[in-house]
Amino acid sequence: MPEAAATVAALLEAAATRLRHAGTTDPRREAWRIWADLEEAAGRRPNPAAREEIASRDSRKRYEEAVARRVAGEPLAYVTGVAGFRRLTLRSDRRALIPRPETEGLVDLMLARAPGGRIADAGTGSGCIALALADEGRYDLVIATDRSREALGLARENQSRTGLPILLVLGDLLSAFRARSLDAVVSNPPYLTEAEYDALEGAVRDWEPREALASGRDGLAATRLVIEQAARVTRRGGWLGLEVDATRAPDVAQLASESGWIDATVHMDLFDRARYVLARRSEAE
Repeated sequence: MPEAAATVAALLEAAATRLRHAGTTDPRREAWRIWADLEEAAGRRPNPAAREEIASRDSRKRYEEAVARRVAGEPLAYVTGVAGFRRLTLRSDRRALIPRPETEGLVDLMLARAPGGRIADAGTGSGCIALALADEGRYDLVIATDRSREALGLARENQSRTGLPILLVLGDLLSAFRARSLDAVVSNPPYLTEAEYDALEGAVRDWEPREALASGRDGLAATRLVIEQAARVTRRGGWLGLEVDATRAPDVAQLASESGWIDATVHMDLFDRARYVLARRSEAE
């Protein structure tokens, strides 16, 4: 880019052109978001009305490097380093899945059924579910588990970023909990088959962690384990909430019923796809 093109407007226009040629659906919006997120990360408030200002050399360098990463196919949330989730703005990088709008619906469902007590988010990744529950619920304790030290490190950074009270536990799903010690369990476990993972678009398969996406030949290995472990650690009348693959939602509800959960029901996401399974423990156990 020529040295004369140093205003914010010129940088945005050049970036939008590059993003358009790379096949980005809304290049102008992405060009602005990359700029705004980088400015906020540097402690500066981006001003859409100040596009004729001259960009600093450092800001320009960071921006052009970030645009190049996006043009190369890296997901936007990883390029900017932030992702929105409900009322929170969280750090996002390759240590965990990018928080997605569909998962926000699982938080809604759990807040409606189990808004208090002790709840665990099994396989927390970035910490988005646990932190949203701590932010919006009335819980005595919110626990976030992950077997990945890297993912748990990201969740810890997001806890520090938000200042929300969650307990972080390194462990495989719910293996660290005593019997009947929780009022509810929530989880967005990996739920793709190996074949489905291999067929993913490159923007997901080549960047986001495989262990957070694929779960055995039938896609249900982790989900099955959460259902079984939650049945042990959840108290009478307690709740289980799962995000699932739409094609296997009825199978997950059946697995829950077979593991002793009652009222196992499938719920739709904001795109009208079968995305969640909720179930509860009998009060008579």
